[in-house]
Amino acid sequence: MDHSNIRISLIALGCSKNLVDAECMVKNLKDAGFDVVNDIDNTDVVIINTCGFIESAKKEAIDTILSCADLKEEGKISKIVVTGCLSQRYPDDILKEMPEVDAVVGTAHYQDIVSVIDMLVDEEKIKCVSEAGSLEHLDPDKEVSTTGFAWIKIGEGCLHRCAFCAIPLIRGSLHSRPLESIVEEAKILADKGYRELVLAAQDTTNYGIDIYKKRATAELIHKISGIEGVELIRVMYGYMDGITDELIDEVKNNPKAAHYFDIPIQHGSDRILKAMRRADTEEMITKKLDLIRENIPDAIIRTTVMVGFPGETEEDFELLKENLKKWRFDRLGCFMFSPEEGTPAFDMPDQVDEIVKKRRFEEIYELQRQISRENTKRRVGTETVVTIDSISEDGIFYKGRSYGEAPEDDPVIYVLVPDEEYGELEIGRRYPVKIVDSSDYDMTGVII
Repeated sequence: MDHSNIRISLIALGCSKNLVDAECMVKNLKDAGFDVVNDIDNTDVVIINTCGFIESAKKEAIDTILSCADLKEEGKISKIVVTGCLSQRYPDDILKEMPEVDAVVGTAHYQDIVSVIDMLVDEEKIKCVSEAGSLEHLDPDKEVSTTGFAWIKIGEGCLHRCAFCAIPLIRGSLHSRPLESIVEEAKILADKGYRELVLAAQDTTNYGIDIYKKRATAELIHKISGIEGVELIRVMYGYMDGITDELIDEVKNNPKAAHYFDIPIQHGSDRILKAMRRADTEEMITKKLDLIRENIPDAIIRTTVMVGFPGETEEDFELLKENLKKWRFDRLGCFMFSPEEGTPAFDMPDQVDEIVKKRRFEEIYELQRQISRENTKRRVGTETVVTIDSISEDGIFYKGRSYGEAPEDDPVIYVLVPDEEYGELEIGRRYPVKIVDSSDYDMTGVII
């Protein structure tokens, strides 16, 4: 079939793992000869790659589908294909409640996107959903959509069964990607000029357990670091039980490994952690953080916590705050508990009032703002290497990140070029910078 006259646009929502799935779909579509465009107006097919993890993400996905449905009614879009987490979780509901949607494609069928679009020529509605967990769609030579860095997806699904989390329902259990495939992709990305590679999965620290019968994250970092052109390797989304001596040693001794740990802990009260079905305890978290900081004093540590989990009392919340003061994470994200269908926490007793959740949410961010201000202030006067991501809105500064700032989630470093002799900085390149000022979150530096 000739695809050259079929215009397709793709909207990617949600997390970095979803973005990688979208990048792989774009590669498949281009290889098949489709005309993939950025503008959704006047396109033959719009693909919406959705997130369905929490209520706010589901709302964003539904709002996006409805906006595209309006454009379809106006004749600016011919077909709407919904892929990703929302499709995996609610395929029948989408087709029933949103008649403008022509096809739903689950998380195990990204590789079928070309055939699905071909089938839309002859079929009125398509449902392409089965058990989650496939890695078949991951293309080492995917169509990268980021600049200055690239995501590499190293696995799918999760071993853990946290009481609040729908990920295992949507993405299945852990499926680690073979090490050789990941290294092949890293080589391709390095050849394309990507110097910073970010390893992502629902659980990166358990990578390898299912196929190698051991945690292999440290080995993976070591293998990738041997690739010429790779300058920084960052690992996102780990668990405390996976922060092993081997992993810490690799990060400590490998000059290409970012001294950066992203470890969602969810809470600081043992009672709530147990109710969440987490393996973490206050004692374990404290010991792991001490171990990291003793071995890697300049480590930047990010976490995520949740407030308003069913049964969370004021005493539990105060214990969370006291521990956050003790643990002093450099970066922190906070979520309010969202009851998700199919999870044990959905109908647990003692649900927390929404007003109380919001108040606790705001208190956590105010506490973290104070901690972050003190942490960033300590970096003033230090020198670091910064990846330049873009030019600031005012056109005066460049915006970038050091080893201590992950893309998209973290604050930025505003970089000033003090003398014209330096010329323009190249987006995606890494430059030595001295930090000269800081705010609550962001920092300012000058090229040295």
